[in-house]
Amino acid sequence: MNKLPQMYGMMVFSDHVMKHRLPANIYDALNKTIQDGSKLDVIVADAVAKVMKDWAIELGATHYTHWFQPMTGITAEKHDSFISPTGDGRAIMEFSGSALVSGEADASSFPSGGLRATFEARGYTAWDPTSFAFVRSNTLYIPTAFCSYGGEALDEKTPLLRSMQAIGKQALRILRLFGNTDVTTVKPMVGAEQEYFLIDKKMFEERKDLMYTGRTLFGAKSPKGQELDDQYYGAIKPRVSAYMKALDEELWKLGVPAKTEHNESAPAQHELAAVYTTSNLATDHNQLIMEIMQSIAKDHGMICTLHEKPFDGINGSGKHNNWSLATGDGVNLLDPGATPHDNAQFLLFLIAVIKAVDEYQDLLRISTASAGNDCRLGSGEAPPAIISVFVGDEIYAILEAIENDIHYDAGNKEDMMKIGETVLPSFPKDTADRNRTSPFAFTGNKFEFRMVGSKMSIAKANTILNTIVAESLRVFADELEGVDDFNTALYRIIKKTIKEHKHILFNGNSYGEKWVSEAKKRGLLNLKTTPDALPYMIIDKNIALFEQHKVFSHSELLSRYEIGLENYCKLCNIEAVTIYKIIKRNILPAGAIYAGELSSAATAKSTFLPEIVCKYERDTVKRLSEISDALHKKETELFNELCAAEEIKDLLKKAHHYKDSVLVKMSELRELTDEMELLVSRKHWPFPTYGDLLFSVR
Repeated sequence: MNKLPQMYGMMVFSDHVMKHRLPANIYDALNKTIQDGSKLDVIVADAVAKVMKDWAIELGATHYTHWFQPMTGITAEKHDSFISPTGDGRAIMEFSGSALVSGEADASSFPSGGLRATFEARGYTAWDPTSFAFVRSNTLYIPTAFCSYGGEALDEKTPLLRSMQAIGKQALRILRLFGNTDVTTVKPMVGAEQEYFLIDKKMFEERKDLMYTGRTLFGAKSPKGQELDDQYYGAIKPRVSAYMKALDEELWKLGVPAKTEHNESAPAQHELAAVYTTSNLATDHNQLIMEIMQSIAKDHGMICTLHEKPFDGINGSGKHNNWSLATGDGVNLLDPGATPHDNAQFLLFLIAVIKAVDEYQDLLRISTASAGNDCRLGSGEAPPAIISVFVGDEIYAILEAIENDIHYDAGNKEDMMKIGETVLPSFPKDTADRNRTSPFAFTGNKFEFRMVGSKMSIAKANTILNTIVAESLRVFADELEGVDDFNTALYRIIKKTIKEHKHILFNGNSYGEKWVSEAKKRGLLNLKTTPDALPYMIIDKNIALFEQHKVFSHSELLSRYEIGLENYCKLCNIEAVTIYKIIKRNILPAGAIYAGELSSAATAKSTFLPEIVCKYERDTVKRLSEISDALHKKETELFNELCAAEEIKDLLKKAHHYKDSVLVKMSELRELTDEMELLVSRKHWPFPTYGDLLFSVR
């Protein structure tokens, strides 16, 4: 008998559990809070806390934690036990409504970007009832938001929840215009595809660059990479299969709907995809996926690395963020539908997204900006830094027909394209092939944002997406509400929007200089790096957008801008210091030892066999000496650039210095170290090679 149905969600305080354990009136009150966002009564909170505690203890929990997502990219937790001494040498297990709803954490060591003074150490956590609590190991995990003493968001969840509220509000306004008065909620839905690499743990530990930075800072290309396309969807190796089985089971117990798993394109690369859910839950689930991937890998003698570009010369790892909008009764608003009315509504939501992506290209790029992701974008099936929208030939032709007031010939059908009184053709669900080079592609009934990095929280990208589409819908609703002739006004808006934003649509190959020059002509942004992108976060237009929809305050935006720059500089510095020390302590000595050995061998040969030229030894020693001299010179230059970076106080200038000077020196050093690796004998090279790392897990 299959135990999966019994296993799935067994560690989650789910709606099913609440319905069976909570008194009916308490369940109804809590459900109202979850669905409508109404305030939770103290009596209800106390009742929920008691039942939640008893349920968790039955599953072996002795502690609870408010689980939150600070601006570090990972999650945080502080564990408190349920134990409360009674004074007579005994103890009882207690957990109150107030402990469930809110908590206090030390915020002093989390990034704040100036939102709090150094001496203001307090941070506060607040229960998010829209994300289910769960038990891991001996602890009850309560998903929470995290804010400062002054109430500013110090996390990723709070702005995401605000953005969900914003887009839900504006989407309902649009639905009312189409006569839909039954729907009470609209929520953004997300399905994230998570890519990752698995590396043998022993070999990983011999690579300090991987340990400290998550990526290889040196390494000659392996004789075999992904050239044969034999990894993608290939048979899963036994060791990896055992890992995936354990991963699935752990995720399923926690109610994470892990659905699809397979080998990815590069050696040692794999992917896991989860079923769609609300963007809030999807974000929590993805954080759990990343954490559990890494912990289970260690149990199997492997390391799971989530860096966006851990190996040069082969594909990096992304996180494809599949996004759509759904009503509370499950209707996908980005599904073309089968009736004229549905199609007109679909077209309005479709062009709302197109308009949003065009007007806020900068913000979408910022949502994926990091030192790691900068290494990945633009090659190896990763989209370029230029934002464009792929809609496929059929939808593009439909939009052109509307723009130019011409009939759209739907093949064998006699239906013609117009809005309103004339019949619209039915759209096939899959109107085009998938474009693997497009950063933002419509794939039948959803948009796939392919630019998110594998290590990043999807909260940022979805907060931006929700907010910018909410703004498009607000503009449309403002214009359409109160018009005398809805169909005429609707047609006018759709036509005008297509004309103004068609330049963001691109169905071709997004790689190569051709598209770069074409995109420039169209006026599209090409923000190649994090320092190029981040300043757009705090321009007036974007500040106004977030304040309009109450997603970020001005001070919260400034803090995120500062944190983004700080993080970029710190990561670049860690990488630079790491490669500097490895070259100085390991690589240069290895080259010198091998050169010395070859010199001794050549001398010995010449002594006994004067006629032997020893060309291999002499040529190799000569080249090793040249490389060593160049490495010594360039590592000194790198050190000087790092010292110069320390003196720069302005964060943006410092970030540009790392990008334009430090990273350039690191690249020059890598070129030399990779050549040296090919010259030094395997016995003397102190590190596992690319071939070792990529093909060690069998």
